[in-house]
Amino acid sequence: MTTQSRLPNPLKLVPEFGPVNGALFKATGNGSIPQTTISLLQLRAGQLVGNTYLTSLHTGNLRKAGESDERIMGVATWQDAHCFTDAERVALALVEAVLTPNPHGERVSDELYAEAAKHYEEKALVTLTISICQVFFYIPLAVIGRPLPGVSPAEQWRD
Repeated sequence: MTTQSRLPNPLKLVPEFGPVNGALFKATGNGSIPQTTISLLQLRAGQLVGNTYLTSLHTGNLRKAGESDERIMGVATWQDAHCFTDAERVALALVEAVLTPNPHGERVSDELYAEAAKHYEEKALVTLTISICQVFFYIPLAVIGRPLPGVSPAEQWRD
């Protein structure tokens, strides 16, 4: 059984990665949107790209934050789950629209953007967008590096 990621520790080989990583967390942690909303949309992104590591990571983060199993499991079927606020639904719709090709036009329609703008003021909407960027930033590390679910990155990077 594999006990480490396929990739070596990116921070050792590319130390410039550290400040970028820190800047993303600082930007998304500016308080303009709840951390729970960020974790919900990042869990959905992990589900959509079919990555066990990201799905496990964000499920764990939501559990540590005290989220119920109903809400965590409901992310996969958020469209008909009744446990999300309208603002959370918009966040989930945005990440899904960005990750899912739309054969009928642009991925984020004017209607979806207008709905998001009803729930988030400008700074919050930009922060929400950066939160989607943040999880996209880590998708290649998760898919290419194949880290182990439930194991901290510090414990599994190849030396």
